Amino acid sequence: KGKGVQKTQAKTVKNLCKKIKKTLKDLGESVLAQIEQEEKKRLRVVECHVEPPSRRVNFSFVSHPDKDQLILYGGEYFNGQTTSVYNELFFYNIPNNKWTLVKAPAGPPPRCGHQMVASSAKKGQLWVFGGEFASPSQSQFYHYRDLWVYSISDKQWKKITAPEGPSARSGHRMVLVKKQLLVFGGYHDNSMDYKYFNDVHSFDLETYKWRKIVPVGTPPAPRSGCCMVPLQDGSVLIYGGYSKQKVKKDVDKGHVYTDAFVLRLDKHDATKTKYQWQQVKLGSQHFSPRCSMPVVTAINGQSAYFYGGVFDIEKDEEVISGNFFNDFLQLDLDKMAWTQLELASKKDLKSKRRRNKEDDSEEDNGDSEPSAEQEQPIVVSDSGVFKVTMAPKVHCNVQSTGQNLAEKSAVFQPSPRINCGLAIKQGILYLYGGMFEDGERELTFSDLYSIDVRKLDEWKTIIEDDAFKMEWLVSESESESEEEDDDSDSGSEMEIN
Repeated sequence: KGKGVQKTQAKTVKNLCKKIKKTLKDLGESVLAQIEQEEKKRLRVVECHVEPPSRRVNFSFVSHPDKDQLILYGGEYFNGQTTSVYNELFFYNIPNNKWTLVKAPAGPPPRCGHQMVASSAKKGQLWVFGGEFASPSQSQFYHYRDLWVYSISDKQWKKITAPEGPSARSGHRMVLVKKQLLVFGGYHDNSMDYKYFNDVHSFDLETYKWRKIVPVGTPPAPRSGCCMVPLQDGSVLIYGGYSKQKVKKDVDKGHVYTDAFVLRLDKHDATKTKYQWQQVKLGSQHFSPRCSMPVVTAINGQSAYFYGGVFDIEKDEEVISGNFFNDFLQLDLDKMAWTQLELASKKDLKSKRRRNKEDDSEEDNGDSEPSAEQEQPIVVSDSGVFKVTMAPKVHCNVQSTGQNLAEKSAVFQPSPRINCGLAIKQGILYLYGGMFEDGERELTFSDLYSIDVRKLDEWKTIIEDDAFKMEWLVSESESESEEEDDDSDSGSEMEIN
């Protein structure tokens, strides 16, 4: 009899959860349908020069396929009480240092955690897939599975209707490879339960058709927030990511991945439609595990650059704190080896230039041994598919003397953060926005920096921002917690008196 009651209760709870999930989904779809209708009412394109974008995280940031511009779309901002989700489309003119906001008719509804890639086809296109939306109070929450294309030359949005696409998700990754969009991973969370993905989908930019890819081999575990890098031979590298798993009722445990996989075309398949997974090892990884680390690939396809990230320290089923990073990393895509990039102080650079001039004045007889600054890569493993190489140190860093360490610490670098935007144009890497946690506060940035990846001499500040001055509104739960602490403290004082 007891077991019968338990089964009935469990069934009731399950049905209630299904009803709540459907209600939340319907509410989310209703809100977004209303937003889409409002977007369709806009009859003309409006362009205006504006101040730089407001604080945000989980947006898209790409370089213009042709012009000397950067493009920013979407994102979110949380001030402690309310969430703002955006569908603004900004163009940043690099030479003129000016921002333009473009409002085109019938655009996508607001979103964050989506993916956007730029293509030079048809005079320039922006492709946007998926993401999520939250109402200001976070009472409505919705994941997208829609695909949009924006014509840069015509300034027009178009929603692409094509069957067999990926399920609704955010935190996925998408890259452009040989006239197709490849989508991997992501997650779906409706506040009742969650699911992480490791599926792969391809969208053909010529036929406008989706196709699910089922590669042979052992795939990466389901994950979101990984790094996805297109390689020069048409393969794709997947590195890292995050997922959480239930360890018991109402208790989840997060996992940060440090593994790497390559998705490549099956060389024995004449149709060039079959893929295979292959796990690979990346050399010289001397940095700690992390997730929420963005990546951008150099135009020559030989290097990828990464910035920031976070690693949560968990103890007793609770997250005690998050270690946020401001490491600047480079991955050599030919050697598959990491380098942690460090900038030299200006004094050290002057000294190096002086040494170079002195060296140039001497005769080069070609018989000298390689110097420390000419250190060669060392091959430590060659599988026949990937050659794993220990990369030489990048010699823009200073020597470890007391004086030089002080100079090194004085070299400016953007502060620690997660999910900032990275884009490269004309050999210059640009970093925008992101988020950092200070106790209970989520500090969102609106700053912009640049660095020449050919010189690695200094980070230049284009837009300065002090996120610690950001307005943070205390939530009701935080306020109640503080009141309880105050009551507890005052009660203790009364007992002592």
